[in-house]
Amino acid sequence: MTSRGLAVLCVLVAGLGQVGSSSQAGREDLNPVVLYPWRQRSSGGLSRVKRDWIIPPIRVLENSKQVPENLVQIKSDKIFTGEVIYKLEGPGVDQDPKDLFEIDDKTGWIRSMIPLDREKNRSFTLKAFALSPSGERLENPSTIEIVVLDQNDNRPNFSQKEFSGSVSEFSVPGTSVMSVTATDADDPTTDNAILSYSIIGQESIPPLRINKTMFGINNETGAIYTRDVGLDWEVVKGFRLTLQVADMSGMGLISLANAVIHVTDINNNPPQFAPDLYTMSAVENKVDFVIGWVNATDNDEPGTGNWETKYTIAKGNPSRNFAIRTDPVTNEGILSVVKALDYETQEVYTLTLTVENVNPLSIKAPKDPVSSATVVVTVVNENEAPRFNKDPIEIVVLESVDPGTLLASNIAYDPDNAKLKYDILRDPEGWLIINHETGEIAARKPFDVRSPHVKNNIYNAVIRVTDTDAGGISTTASLVITLRETNDFFPQLFPQMGTVCSESGRETSGLFLSAVDEDLPPHAEPFTFQLQDINVSANWTIIQVNETHAVLRPLVELEIGEYAVTVLVTDSGTPSLGAYAQVNVTVCLCGKDGECKTEAAAIFGTRVGVSFIALLVIMASIALLLLLLLLAVAVGNCRRHHMKKGEGLLVGESDEDIRDNVLNYDEQGGGEEDENAFNIDLLRNPVDVGPLPISFYPPITGIPRGKQPLRKDYPDNLPSPSYPRKPPADPTDIEDFINDGLEAADHDPNVPPYDTALIYDYESDGSLAGSLSSIASASSDGDQDYDYLNDWGPRFKKLLLSSDAIHILLNST
Repeated sequence: MTSRGLAVLCVLVAGLGQVGSSSQAGREDLNPVVLYPWRQRSSGGLSRVKRDWIIPPIRVLENSKQVPENLVQIKSDKIFTGEVIYKLEGPGVDQDPKDLFEIDDKTGWIRSMIPLDREKNRSFTLKAFALSPSGERLENPSTIEIVVLDQNDNRPNFSQKEFSGSVSEFSVPGTSVMSVTATDADDPTTDNAILSYSIIGQESIPPLRINKTMFGINNETGAIYTRDVGLDWEVVKGFRLTLQVADMSGMGLISLANAVIHVTDINNNPPQFAPDLYTMSAVENKVDFVIGWVNATDNDEPGTGNWETKYTIAKGNPSRNFAIRTDPVTNEGILSVVKALDYETQEVYTLTLTVENVNPLSIKAPKDPVSSATVVVTVVNENEAPRFNKDPIEIVVLESVDPGTLLASNIAYDPDNAKLKYDILRDPEGWLIINHETGEIAARKPFDVRSPHVKNNIYNAVIRVTDTDAGGISTTASLVITLRETNDFFPQLFPQMGTVCSESGRETSGLFLSAVDEDLPPHAEPFTFQLQDINVSANWTIIQVNETHAVLRPLVELEIGEYAVTVLVTDSGTPSLGAYAQVNVTVCLCGKDGECKTEAAAIFGTRVGVSFIALLVIMASIALLLLLLLLAVAVGNCRRHHMKKGEGLLVGESDEDIRDNVLNYDEQGGGEEDENAFNIDLLRNPVDVGPLPISFYPPITGIPRGKQPLRKDYPDNLPSPSYPRKPPADPTDIEDFINDGLEAADHDPNVPPYDTALIYDYESDGSLAGSLSSIASASSDGDQDYDYLNDWGPRFKKLLLSSDAIHILLNST
């Protein structure tokens, strides 16, 4: 406050004196020192001094019925110089909650207008102003704090209407159970909010089981604890307590609530069998079926681990044929068969069962032994199906097994020792045979791993066995046969013909060879390629390229033509198999790209198995023979004509009968009267005629051995047949002679192929000239006189010189 601050004359009702009638007393009745404390006497009189006021809080009792009530009056020293107007602002005046206080703007009295509630507003801070009539602030505002005093006008309240807790049975005194809480809206710093707890009632559940006081409560904290022994879940399940709380340290207002305390069970009762002896029966050969129930009782709380039981088969179940489980609803033990029983093996089983709780027993439980029971199980016999010793029956055998080979025996038995009958239900290839009485399985015929019913070398069959007892029960099993591959097939060489370049130095020169084998690995590749003929090996070599291919190459530069090379190809089976194959190789001139030249093949190449030079020699010989035949025909005609007149060979009957018999025509035969002559087109079209024996060819020198290709329809290296030879003394029709030679040539493996040119020297049987064989006959050879040819002039003299040559030529043919 400044030196010109407000002077406050306050009379506090309740404790400082009632000021209700003080307003009637005059200003002169008040002590100036009290009214104007900032004034002090100086030199025997009052004087203005600086002051700084701190107004203490104004205390107002809540719930006061005397309203409106004057609380305090404020004054300003400006009243001596002019009129002053007082104003009040703050919560309770012009702020929420409004209209609780007001001020008299003339006198400065502050009043409470309605009863106050401390639980809503504990205090108010207001601002007081002194203003001139024009609204000018005459003083700095003063702070006024109003504190509401508490009354015990609120009851304590429990936080819950009913509390719940639990305590284990047989708990010792002093065991904490639970805590309860309560609140009071009055001032916690006064006795109005100091609470006190107590238990004013106890009731057991079920009622009247326990009458003594079992629980106590801390009156300050509300903690509930046990006071006495005797809590037993089997006797009493819980308690209902009536609680009380009071303020004023238990002397004021009160409230009530309930607390339910549950007594919890501990596992102090072990389960017991009732009864402890059971008899049951079980049918053999059945599994997963219940044969009976056993029962055990437990006095602990149902549905908890203290009551739930756990059964165990302690003895009599070495093969684990039986199992036992607990029914979660009834707590009974359910005994079942989990592994098939065999009457023939054991007829009666004696089982010992024990029972325990899921939760371990409490240390407060009696020290009794674990309860046990005995179960006697009788096995019931039934007709059993036969059984296989193994299913599937697995066999490993070679595919080339001999028929009748025993594959499997002793495959099944009957538990009832009944007689058995065996059958094959599935054998798609019919490879198996079974003895219907003994069950021995044997091979009916060799197997084939390439059968469509063999997958991954495995062949599947199905075997059935049936007992002979009433009903005839059957059982089936799978027969799995694993086939092992054997080396059954010879490798086949391909290709069996091809071309190579005549230049031996070419890197690309050669014929690539391979082979196919119908066997499966490891009886197929890698293949081995070899040359077997020593003579061929001098000109050729074979080089292995990889496991399946080799290349055939010439070692020397060969003449152009065809060659027959015999190759041996061998597989890798055990034992290995090999086959000979003839490869017809055409040697040709090649271009830079390694391919045969087309023009070279047209001129020099041939498919007849002889070289070009040999062909020229043959053609020249044919032309010479043709000329000689024509001359012989002419001579023969003249001779027959003159022989009719008794003259020489070439003398006719008359000059008019002599005519030229040397004719130019396209047929070779008996002249104009010859109707059965061979067509000379045979020479132009030799492929239509057929092969000739090798003796029909003129002798050719310089052709290497093995040059002529062999015929594929005959084996290699067979001797040539004996060709017919006509004796000079017995001339017959030359047609028979040629047919005999032709038949021998058809069976001769050493002759050229069928498309080779063939030479015939017979001109039919109807010619007037007669047979040329008469020239070489034994009868005419010595009797004929050729001297008369001298009379024919110089043109025919050479016939005398060549008659011997014709004779030799005819004999050689």
